[in-house]
This record gives sequence, structure tokens and C-alpha cells, in this order.
Amino acid sequence: MFSFLRRKLFSSSPAPEPAPELAQDSPAAEPVAAPTPPDPTLLPAVVTAPEPAPAPAARGSWLQKLKAGLQRTGSSIAQVFTGTKIDDALYEELEAALLMADAGVGATEYLLEALKQRVKDTRCTDPAGVKALLAEVLAELLAPLEGALQIGATQPTVMMVAGVNGAGKTTSIGKLTRHLAEQDSKVLLAAADTFRAAAREQLAVWADRNRVEIVSQEGGDPAAVCFDAVSAGKARGCDVVIADTAGRLATQLHLMDELRKIRRTLGRAMEGAPHEVLLVVDGNTGQNAFTQVKAFDEAIGLTGLIVTKLDGTAKGGVLAAIALWVRERVAQGKPAVPVYFIGVGEKLEDLQTFSAREFAQALLS
Repeated sequence: MFSFLRRKLFSSSPAPEPAPELAQDSPAAEPVAAPTPPDPTLLPAVVTAPEPAPAPAARGSWLQKLKAGLQRTGSSIAQVFTGTKIDDALYEELEAALLMADAGVGATEYLLEALKQRVKDTRCTDPAGVKALLAEVLAELLAPLEGALQIGATQPTVMMVAGVNGAGKTTSIGKLTRHLAEQDSKVLLAAADTFRAAAREQLAVWADRNRVEIVSQEGGDPAAVCFDAVSAGKARGCDVVIADTAGRLATQLHLMDELRKIRRTLGRAMEGAPHEVLLVVDGNTGQNAFTQVKAFDEAIGLTGLIVTKLDGTAKGGVLAAIALWVRERVAQGKPAVPVYFIGVGEKLEDLQTFSAREFAQALLS
């Protein structure tokens, strides 16, 4: 179940600040109101803190789908524990399986060392028991990736969403928007992906489905679109403004510079913005996804991740590599970069909050 802090309503909204020259020189934004009734398929409800336990049936169905989606990743790891001995050969096979699952060298070494110590401490002699211990160790490694996306500390809460083409960025924005709109949060979308053909139209479709407004400019400057959207969001009393930026590779330096410009412009439009900088990564890309996380964080300072397309991937172990990187960040006094959501399908309900224990159990079940 999604977990957010409910927004706090203020008696008045701050007056919109005048736009800098960047926004004044751009074409006027086109607000588009979407009259179409909402799709009946709903995401899980937003809850207030403290969070009640999710409905067992709904969460159980999600876990079954997650388990099925991670089967290609987990099957090769599970096969290691089909024998009868706990010896060096078992650990060597496990090491190979973890590396094949794109857990990475560092995370693989961490898991093996922690597992061996856990086996020694518990005096476990059963391969099935060692497998259960591995699930515990993996859940502990993944724990720093847990985190709840929060809205309401500011009005509006400004989110900047980035990601490479094909990762499911705009679709994830659409699912998140629907979820927020169904919980009476007033959402405004900024179509700042002016680089990809038809991106503006794709986001407009999601705005229409979710009955939310969108600010866009045909052929306009992406940073100017974002400035106008935040200004409009403040003037209209919106709770959330979500900026959809152009998909790009970290090696496309001119586009990464554009991302930095967008981030700076959002800060000019509203002090402290963007409040969330999210990266959408494709779980199928394994270590490439990890490389993207590090590159985008260096460029724009990430605050959270959305990992999509985990269904059918053989590289789901990449979350272990990301978790180890987050652990090292925290140890250095830097903020964590949690995985807010993971996706295992195209339906609205297929995007769910990340749980370290659920993921570990699904992977090794």
C-alpha cells in the first residue's frame, strides 16, 4: 500500500513570484482541463500516519505477482540450495548466482560474509535453513531502501521526475498522479519533456484520464515550462506539481545540463523546490540501472527512486547493489535515496511501495 503523509492545509497560499526572463521569453503556457471521467481501476488508497495494516487479500495478490515477476532472478539463486551439504561449493555457486542476478561484486561479497557469519552463529546445517538465513540477510541489506514519499510540508510539493527513454517514466507519473488525484490532492503536471516526439501528448492523455490540469508549451523551453507550472500551481492552490522531464542517457551531456537548468529554475520559481527529485529506472537493465542512479544523483541530487519492469527480469539483484551504495552514503552523512515504488506490470495497482522483507522473501521463495 502506498504510504504518504497527508497534506496540511494552510489558511492562505503564497503569492506567485514574478517569472524571470527565462519564462517571460517563452510562449504562454496552455492550461488544459481534462473533463473525461476517471478510469475505474484504482491504486491502493493513501493512508494517514500511523499506517494501518494493508488489506491481506490485496497485498497478498500483489506479493504473488511480485514473486512471479522475480522468478527469473530468484530461480537460479534458489537452485543453489537444492543439495544436502553446506560447504565451499555451495557458497561458490551462490556467489556466481548473485553475480548473474546483477547484485554486483560489492553487494555479493557483503551478502556472502554476512550469511557465513549467520550460519556460524545459528549452527545451521540444513541448506533450506541457509536459504532462509540468506533471505534475512538480504532484507537487512535492502532495509535502507525503504521510505515513504511525503507531501504536505509545502504547498505545492514540487516533484521533478527524470529517467532514460523506455524506463516507464511518463507511465509512472500517470499512475502516481491518479493515486494522488483519487485522494483529493490537487495535482498539476508540467510537460517539460519537449525533446521526445509525442511526449507532450502522452502526458496530456494521463492528465485527461486523471482529470488533472497540465501546463505545456509546444516547442517551448523545458525550464520555462517548469517555472510556469510552479507559478500556476501556487496561484491555483495545488497540492502537488509534477514535472515530467525529457528522457535521456547520462552520457548525453547537453541534456544532463538541461536537467540541471530545470532544477535551478524550479528553485527560482519556489524556494526549496524541487522537494523531490525522482529517477525512474528499468529493473531489466541491471547494473546499467545502478550506473544511471549514480550519474543522475551526481547531476541533480536524487531524493528517491521508482524501479519499474521487475516482472520477468533476471537482473532483480541490482537492488542489492543500490542498497549497498545507499548504506555507504548514509555512513558518510549523506541522505538516503529510497526506492519509493516498484512496478511489476502495466496496471495501476502494479505500482506499489517497496518493502525490503517482502522483496527478499519473494526473490528467494
